[in-house]
Amino acid sequence: MTIKIKICGTTSLEDARLAADAGADMLGFIFYAPSPRNITPEEATAIIRTLRDEMGDSAPLMVGVFVDEFVERVQAIQAQAGLDALQLHGSEPPVEIRLLNPYAFKAIRPQNRGDAEGAVATYSRVLPDNPAIPQFLIDAFHSWKMGGTGQMADWSAALVVARRFRLMLAGGLTIENVAEAIKTVNPWGVDVVSGVEASKGVKDPDKVRQFIETVRANE
Repeated sequence: MTIKIKICGTTSLEDARLAADAGADMLGFIFYAPSPRNITPEEATAIIRTLRDEMGDSAPLMVGVFVDEFVERVQAIQAQAGLDALQLHGSEPPVEIRLLNPYAFKAIRPQNRGDAEGAVATYSRVLPDNPAIPQFLIDAFHSWKMGGTGQMADWSAALVVARRFRLMLAGGLTIENVAEAIKTVNPWGVDVVSGVEASKGVKDPDKVRQFIETVRANE
């Protein structure tokens, strides 16, 4: 199985080109003002259009990351920027996933296996009918930060979900631990932010390339 690789927290055309050229399957753009990797719809639109002009059909899928945003604004940004997928990373109810189908998938931050099973029970009836995107993303739990913390997700909880659904594993992945994560969880895809950065919002070219190479070597 080819593992999908999402490089998230894209804030510049330079970093988008870097990740795409290195072989990323997806680029993530965070539309959440409190995030140090926040990007405006206008900035994301310019990056996405340029990359698609340069790469055509070989361009990565473009994923918008939203946290408790109004459905209407999510749809407006999707239309403006040309997003292929929508990652809902807050406390969005299942009805919002349904309203944004077939583009939306739910990110969850379980503290343990029970949390993961509860989230699956809540959202499994509104999973995206779209094999190109994950059905769930699991990130590390944090009491108030929504992601990009560098903390590791609960892999035992992730394994429960990965056995039944297309799971994208996030949360503290790095060049050093992604091979073990793949072996342990067997996810559909992996998502990385802080693990390939030189500073918050700025990618490290060597880390991006090495991360993708490590994933490919451990599929």
